[in-house]
Formats: sequence, C-alpha cells, structure tokens
Amino acid sequence: MWVLARRFSRGSARIGGKTAILGQTWVRIYLMANIEALKAVNDPMLFRFVTSLTRRQKEAIFLFLDLSVATVALLLALALNGQTRVDADTLLDIAPLAGAILLIGAGLSTVMGLPKIKLNAYETRGIVLTAIFAVLVGASGAALDMVAGRPVPVEVFVIFSSLFLVFCAAWRILLRQWLIDIYRKGHQHIRLLIYGAGRTGQQLVAALKSDYDAHPIAFIDDNPTLQSLRVSGLPVYAPSKIKGLVAEKQIDRVILAMPSISQPKLARIAHGLRQVGCEVHALPSFAELVGKGELRKRAVPVSLDELLGRNRLESELPGVSHAYSGRRILVTGAGGSIGSELCRQLIACKPHCVVLLDHSEHALYTVEKELREIGGDLGIVPVLGSVLDDETVRRVIAENGIDVILHAAAYKHVPLVECNALPGLKNNVIGTRMIGEAARDAGVERFILVSSDKAVRPTNVMGASKRLAELVIQDLATRSEHTRFSMVRFGNVLGSSGSVIPLFEEQIERGGPVTLTDPNVTRYFMTISEAARLVLLAGSFSRGSDVFVLDMGKPVPIKKLARQMIEGAGHSVKDDANPDGDIEIRITGLRPGEKLHEELLISSDMLTTPHPKILRAQEGCLSEIEMATALKDLRRAISTLDEELAREVILRWVERAEDEAHDPRESASV
Repeated sequence: MWVLARRFSRGSARIGGKTAILGQTWVRIYLMANIEALKAVNDPMLFRFVTSLTRRQKEAIFLFLDLSVATVALLLALALNGQTRVDADTLLDIAPLAGAILLIGAGLSTVMGLPKIKLNAYETRGIVLTAIFAVLVGASGAALDMVAGRPVPVEVFVIFSSLFLVFCAAWRILLRQWLIDIYRKGHQHIRLLIYGAGRTGQQLVAALKSDYDAHPIAFIDDNPTLQSLRVSGLPVYAPSKIKGLVAEKQIDRVILAMPSISQPKLARIAHGLRQVGCEVHALPSFAELVGKGELRKRAVPVSLDELLGRNRLESELPGVSHAYSGRRILVTGAGGSIGSELCRQLIACKPHCVVLLDHSEHALYTVEKELREIGGDLGIVPVLGSVLDDETVRRVIAENGIDVILHAAAYKHVPLVECNALPGLKNNVIGTRMIGEAARDAGVERFILVSSDKAVRPTNVMGASKRLAELVIQDLATRSEHTRFSMVRFGNVLGSSGSVIPLFEEQIERGGPVTLTDPNVTRYFMTISEAARLVLLAGSFSRGSDVFVLDMGKPVPIKKLARQMIEGAGHSVKDDANPDGDIEIRITGLRPGEKLHEELLISSDMLTTPHPKILRAQEGCLSEIEMATALKDLRRAISTLDEELAREVILRWVERAEDEAHDPRESASV
C-alpha cells in the first residue's frame, strides 16, 4: 500500500490533469482491500441500527468521516513528501494549520451539501463535487500556510488534495456498498442472471445497484471476447454455464436484456433456457420504456407447471440421438409450431441433413434462417411445396435419400376447418395418404405421423380428418415391408399457433374480456418441447402401426387457466364476487364440433414402452377394402365439392373404426 501511495503521489504531482483518473484507481484498490473486512462484521443488529438513524444523525456521521480522512490525508501527505521531516516538533508547528483546514473543510462541506448527498445517489457527479471540495480545501490550506510564512512545502498540499479526494470518495463508495449489503441481508431479494452484457444489460445493472429487492449476480453473453471479463462490476459467462450458475449461485430469475436481437435468435435462446429451473423474463430497451419505439408484448408470468397442471417431463424423457444420428430426415410442416421445434431438437441429434417442407414461404424462410444459425455445417434443404404435390414429394424423397419422415403438416384450427371442411379433409387425409405412399414406395425406414387428441371420438371435421389420417397410416403399416409407420397423439401444445394461451395473452393485453366457450371445458396441455420429444421417441420405439400417447396427468380446467393468466399479469378477475375487477371472463358458448372434455384413448387396452411415461395404444383399424372405399368416396366428394357427401364419409367410416376399436379381434378378422 505504501509503495502504491508513493507512486500515486509522484504521478499526481507530475500529471495534475490526470489526478481524477488515478484517484479512481486508488478507490478500486481501497475497496478491494477493505470490502471483505466490512462484510465480515455484517450483523442483523447493524441492520436495525442503520435503519434507526435519522437524517441529521447520518449527516453528522458523514461530516465526521470527512474531517477524519482530512486529518489522515494531511499526515500521509507530510509523510510522503520527501522534503518534510515528520516528528513531534513538525506536528506541533502545523497543528494550528491543521485545525484551520478542518474548520474550513467543515464549512465548505456544509455549504456544498456533501453530507446531504445520499449514498445511493453517489455516482460520477458526487465524485466530481468531492474533487472540487478536496481542491478547495487544499488550496485554502496552501493559502493559509503562505500567509503564515510557508513552513510547509506546497507539494504537501498537492498530495493532500489528491489523497483527500481519494479517501472522501472511497469511504462513501465503500460505505454505500456495505449498507446495500446490510439492507439486502435484511430483506428478501431476487437473485438475477442477466443474459446480454450490452447497453441494455449494463443499464439494468446500473439501475439495480442501489436496489435492495433485486441483486444482479452475473452476465451471460454469446460474445466470446466478453466472456471471463467483468462488465459493470459483474463477471461475464458463456451460455453453456447457465445451468451450473443457476444451481451454484441460487439464481431466481434470468432476464433477457437483448431487445434488439432477431426473433429467431430469441426463440433459440428461450428454447435453451426452458430447463434452467427458474423464471425467465424479457426486458425491453430503456429507449422503448420512455416511448421511443413500440413496446414488445410481455409474457404473462405464470409458471409452466401451473399451466400444465403437472410437472414438466422434458428431463424425464430420454434422449434420442442414436435414432437420428447420421440420418436423412424430412420434416413436413417444418415452419409450424411442432415442425420447427422438431427441427431444433433434431439439430442436437447430428443428422446427416434435414429437409424442410412447408407451403408457407415466410414460415419456411424463418425456420431455415434459424436452423442455419444454430446448425453449423449441417445440411439444411428448404423445399417450398405442399404434401398434396405428389410429384414434388416423391422427387424430394428420392433426391435426398430420405431415411425418416416426420409428418407434422396439417390444418388444425377447429373452427376454420369446420367452415372449410373440404380443404381440411384434402390436406389432412389425402395429403397424408400421398406422402405415406411415397415413403412406402421409396423404402423410407420410418414414418411418424403427428396426430391429435381430437382424433379420439371426434365431434368436428378437424378431429375426424386426423382420425382418418391415423387410419390411413395404420392401413399402410399393415402392407409395408420396409417402412415402419407409427403415430403419436397428444393434447394442446402451449404457445402453438391457434392455441388458447396466445389468445388469452392478446385479450389480457387489450384489457379483456377473456373469452371462454364453457365454464366446465377442460383440456390436456403439454409444452412444445415435450411434444417434439415425444414425436422423436415414437420413431425410435416404433415397431409398425403403433399409436403412442404421453401420460399427461389430469386435464386442466380452462377457466382456472384463464384466471391464473389474468392474475399472473397483475390484474384481478371481474365477476359477481368482484364487480370492480379489471378483466372479465366472458362465456361465449361451445363452438360447432367442440367438446367439453378431450380424450387421448379410444380403447382402454394399453401396452408399455421402454419409458414409463409413454404408452402404446391398441386400437382397431379398417380393412384394406374398407380403407380404399373410404378414400374413394372422400376423393369423389372433394372433386365434386360435395361437402355433405364428405361429412357422410366421415360419419360412416370414422364411426366404423371407432366400433372396431372396442374389439381388436373382430377388426383383425375383417
């Protein structure tokens, strides 16, 4: 410390204009040397003592500390000056001068209002004011000494001013940090991990430095040049360290402080954070907060476990890399919610290539761009087309040597398909038949159909179309020598397009009302990640003609879900018990073809799989002749635009299949 002090004094004497910079260096040295000592004496009694002090008592303590460090600075200045001999006689000679300096310092400090500056607000401006104060006190001492006959060299006052500045700033910064630590230990606070060490992240840390309820622990950033450095006083780690940091540092919340990055990259980051075990929130830029630009929509802060009505299963579902590593995979509907998540999870399996088929140009562009960012050298082949284009489908399978097909392309919005029955049946049934036959003829190893719980005893066209698609795949499976056909059936997917969660979020953001078809309606829910993992597992477990379902727990009452989301957004529910509430839940009545309760199984016969949460259903199917007749009638209805005939086909053959499901032996004998 003495060597550092001597170097500082010489530097300050020679480079007067850079004294403030050197002073900041001294502050850091002083803090590093003393902060742990102050933390060691932290005690609940200190919290009670600090919070009991009045404003006047605090100002008196601050003034006393300023005068104390002035005395220390003067003594050190004398000791560091090589021309002055520090002994009893010298100290007696300068005692009157020291007393005068202290009086002047007390007066200047009071006039300039230094004791009135709150420690929480002591930043750069406070340091500048302290520097002016230190220079004025030093100059006053030099002037008095000159009047008294100059017994003290002028260099002493230069050193004194520099040291006085450092000590005044240091004790304030040190005490400020110590008091924040005391208050945080006296309050319950949230421990934050900030993803993004850029301007918004730094502004957030600066805003939270004096906050007792939130405590930033570290930064996460993708930029390798920032990793292992410290930004705004916090260490910066790579994204791969997040899971360990959450456990080690007891992180409560991850804040995404990257408002300017692209939506695909945000989606990728959010995907990676789904299993960290704490809340994840997105932060807009501070420019947006003050009205510059449009605020992004906030996620409603309700935990996934609350929405699902059970614990998430991602960690319980095994990995499937072995089944897809080195394979050539075709994903239909690759731009949709399920299709795009399948593609993301396939990237980790290191396939040879992934072929993306979608009829939406924008959706295909978005998913291709994201996958190229995260896939490295992996082959990504985007194909703009429809599963109804038989020539294109067969050409894509042949040219890319496809080994596995994941068929997620479908129209799934119940009311829309109900109003557009013929296009829905054509896409969901005929399209499945076309791509299934193309897979069989090309000798594809595995074909997995993504189905829906609405296919079980359907009451709407969409559900019936998915059930007919299942029957198509079961029929192909019975006559396929090389391709293993299977299906996976699950309930509503959180956050998928057309699902209830985004609708409720939009209605809550508008201030309501939140619309509900019936107060007693229930649904099964699962995350997009769970759904995609289940589809991939189905392919690895498939033996042919399998229907896989996930143990999804109990169905969730939608009215309870709506209430959770309203209250989670900080609003109250407006109802008879609370007429002054913020947002009303309005009952609109069941839509055509909508069920009160969805099911996952047609029959109760179940078989186990290698995983206890995944079951294999035993369900009947149509015979080859019956399936051919059903498809022939359906094609005729579609070609003649006869919707009534199409609905008759549904009623006849889906009901027939449901009857067969109750007696598999009878089905096998048809």
